Amino acid sequence: MQPPLIAPSVLSADFANLQRDIEMLNNSEADWYHVDVMDGLFVPNISFGFPVLEAIYKHTKKPLDVHLMIVQPERYIAEFARAGANHITVHYEACTHLPRVLTQIRDAGCRAGVALNMQTPVEVLTDIADMFDQVLIMTINPGFGGQKLMPLSIPKVRKLKHLLRTTGSSALIGVDGGMTLDNTATLVEAGADYVVAGTSVFGASNPADAIHQLKHSKQINLA
Repeated sequence: MQPPLIAPSVLSADFANLQRDIEMLNNSEADWYHVDVMDGLFVPNISFGFPVLEAIYKHTKKPLDVHLMIVQPERYIAEFARAGANHITVHYEACTHLPRVLTQIRDAGCRAGVALNMQTPVEVLTDIADMFDQVLIMTINPGFGGQKLMPLSIPKVRKLKHLLRTTGSSALIGVDGGMTLDNTATLVEAGADYVVAGTSVFGASNPADAIHQLKHSKQINLA
């Protein structure tokens, strides 16, 4: 089994030293930079927009994985692509016409992703499994970092893995929220291909080492 891709969530970085933290990620085993964009409407929090994304992009050497937790994301797809996004993930719950938005993302030259909140069943993706490149399972209630992973997310990842195999989709499965060294191996065993981690990376005394341990947590847990 391949180690998971690790996508540290920049929302947990030190914004007074953002360039330093991005350069640390550049030199670490991180695979993507995960950027959460929140509008205070879809989730009860506000993060950052285009200026910060553009500032991050200037120093990045790896793909920018942008997660839009906003209403009507279709209004901003082209602008996020221009700001440097390589992947754009939108929430199923925020899109009235999801297939149209996914097509819009791909037309902008980005990988198209769908995020599912905990209460949204994976079966909603059955008929559009050829329209996205990645699925992000929210393992907490989205909006704030530092929450504990919800155990129900584990069977949900297994169910999604089965659905993607059944439909012939090669989409990657991601997990986001409460990811730690104690639970990452379990989610990877269940079928997760990439792991979004914020507090467990940037809250560690050695963030680069924390990324290494998350990436190789299966081997560590089996040792």
